[in-house]
Amino acid sequence: MIIIGGRAHTIDELLEVSKLGYPFVEISLNDPATVTGWIPQLREIKDKCGVSFLAHYPNEDNPLDVNVLQNKFLPRIKTLMDLSRRLDITKATIHFWIDQRWLPVNLIPGKLELLSRIVNYGNEYGITVCIENLSERAESFGPAFEAIPDLRMTLDIGHAQLLAKQNTSFRFIEDHFSRIAHLHVHDNRGGTSVKDDLHLPLGEGIVDYTAIIKSLIEKGYDSTITMEVKPGDMSRTKKSLEDCLRKT
Repeated sequence: MIIIGGRAHTIDELLEVSKLGYPFVEISLNDPATVTGWIPQLREIKDKCGVSFLAHYPNEDNPLDVNVLQNKFLPRIKTLMDLSRRLDITKATIHFWIDQRWLPVNLIPGKLELLSRIVNYGNEYGITVCIENLSERAESFGPAFEAIPDLRMTLDIGHAQLLAKQNTSFRFIEDHFSRIAHLHVHDNRGGTSVKDDLHLPLGEGIVDYTAIIKSLIEKGYDSTITMEVKPGDMSRTKKSLEDCLRKT
């Protein structure tokens, strides 16, 4: 069953989105000390609003330094997973840059070993770990999926529009559909930099979300979708999604 939820980056945003009636909210869990302080309030929101949570973990401290990742990033993720368990979270998105076009070749094996450990932590805590496409193309995820059987993917259709002549979602769906366990939807007008990642409501940019959703549905996609737009833009984006789902 496809379930549509919202995204929240702060506790105030979480309060706002939780009141909109969506069945889940994907929340940014970045700093363990901060999240620890949030736990009582998050539990209260969860119970009062009848909402469940998905986790979105922090960016890497330094994606080009395996030692930093091992000694700083990895322990942080493990602590955040322990906190996630206290919030009954069972699915988490992680940024872990493995674009083989730009990463040094000798760096990738070490990063994949760390990613495997993160997935194993997830298994211990009952959390499905989903790697999100940033600049990567489908071929960059191939070695990770081959090496880590339990690794899943968050397909971000907005990121897939950047640094590409054609939205790369179609290739991810063609090559790695069985690994796609979560979806991020938002729009933009293309581009080559972080500033072009506009997170517009669906229909306000050039992302062919209708064709992407249709391709996913035809393959049998039946999981969660997070609207990665501002709370005020979620109702429009939800309507766009529902119209699209009805036509497929």
